[in-house]
Amino acid sequence: MSAPLLQLNSITKSFDAVRALKGVSFSLNAGEVHALLGENGAGKSTLIKVITGAHQSNTGTIEINGKTVEKLTPASAHKLGVAAIYQQPALFPDLSAAENIALGLEPPSALRGIDWSQRRAQARELLKRVGADIDPGTEVRELSMPQQQLVEIARSLGKGARILIMDEPTASLTQKEVELLFGVIRQLRKDGVGIIYISHRLEEIFAVADRVTVLRDGESVGTHPVSEIDKAKLIRLMVGREVAAIYPPSQSVPGAVVLALSKIGCAQSQVHDVSFEVRAGEVFGLAGLVGAGRTELARILFGITPADSGTIQLNGKTITIQSPQSAIDDGIGYVPEDRRRHGVILEMSVAANTTMSIHRRIFPGTWLRSGAERELAQKYIRDLAIKTFSDESHVNTLSGGNQQKVALARWLASGPKVLILDEPTQGVDVGAKSEIHKLIRNLAAQGLAVIMISSDLPEILGMSDRIGIMRAGTITSILDGKTADAGTVMAAALGQTRPATAL
Repeated sequence: MSAPLLQLNSITKSFDAVRALKGVSFSLNAGEVHALLGENGAGKSTLIKVITGAHQSNTGTIEINGKTVEKLTPASAHKLGVAAIYQQPALFPDLSAAENIALGLEPPSALRGIDWSQRRAQARELLKRVGADIDPGTEVRELSMPQQQLVEIARSLGKGARILIMDEPTASLTQKEVELLFGVIRQLRKDGVGIIYISHRLEEIFAVADRVTVLRDGESVGTHPVSEIDKAKLIRLMVGREVAAIYPPSQSVPGAVVLALSKIGCAQSQVHDVSFEVRAGEVFGLAGLVGAGRTELARILFGITPADSGTIQLNGKTITIQSPQSAIDDGIGYVPEDRRRHGVILEMSVAANTTMSIHRRIFPGTWLRSGAERELAQKYIRDLAIKTFSDESHVNTLSGGNQQKVALARWLASGPKVLILDEPTQGVDVGAKSEIHKLIRNLAAQGLAVIMISSDLPEILGMSDRIGIMRAGTITSILDGKTADAGTVMAAALGQTRPATAL
């Protein structure tokens, strides 16, 4: 039997007093998709950085193509055929697909002329190999996210990559685009490329992977053929316990109407005639296909793109939301989809992020009251069980689930009446997802009106008291969360009729 493409033996890695990896062993064979799973903070990112040469392991050995590699660096890893594809492709948007591919393949030289026809032909051949129908002359900024991923995969193959790491490659893709990517992965497998596949979406593991290795607290807790394991066991391995209630039951009875929309529209956002109510203690889910207008509606309610028609009432009083500040003043909080760009400031501390929305209240004069800021931050660290070394730790040192909790703390500190959550568990592991769902239920039980936007259909069904279905910029139906099923929701999102209990 031939040696594995990649063999890691008892890899350890420490950062000061923190041991991120504790004797991890891992192998990858030619023509294999090997999934790597674990909660945020389990050690996946550190292990990938060791494989790509970005981090040096403290102990253990790395073998590539049967040979032990000493002091692996990013440059030597590339030469040995290791490449990584991340959520956001590392391409130059103002250059063409052919130019981006060439940058990874052609040696730099100030004197060498450019053979443009050869460059385009090479790019066309590599793109064809990954099934991409892309004109090599197209600027990358004009390509969709999956097309950009295909350009990056083509570039990696052109460099001779035989070990391909895919880190959450489907996070920004539609279902149709996911199937396209899976087709490429299957072809790469046939070509003998070994793929390390990282995803929080467990259904993807069963769709494409041959084996799966689970990390927990920096250790490997098991490697199994996918055909011999089920979802429940994977979850137990990842979190070290049963997660029996990923979607906890409602703890509250909806009360008085807090937010009421009547024929809300915004020409800029292509949202029109939106009408619904949200009650105190209620989780109102917003479902729909990509482009249906869910995030656009959230931006209207938060004053980023104000409504130009219709009325909004808060606790029975008509309000006009012209800016995010006016939304905050009225008691509306918004945790956006992209927490790393808009939800938190990664380079600032947990304490600074927590008080970001209430500076005028916590710092009423010209002096900064750091003691008051830290006291408030510590309250939310306790209440939300945020795992951090201290309130002064930078948010970029936290796991994805804990970053999301900091984003929640920021808006809870403002004392909102309505909280809008856009994809609240996107990109977090199953354990953190369960914790965030419990937080949402607890907030509703305290009387908060919650609007939850999610593309995760089980999440919509498991968490919503009522479900508003958006299609083509408006709400087409409102379903009872207790009686709705996946078929009913999808039929409504597609504009098809199907018997359902509407509210």
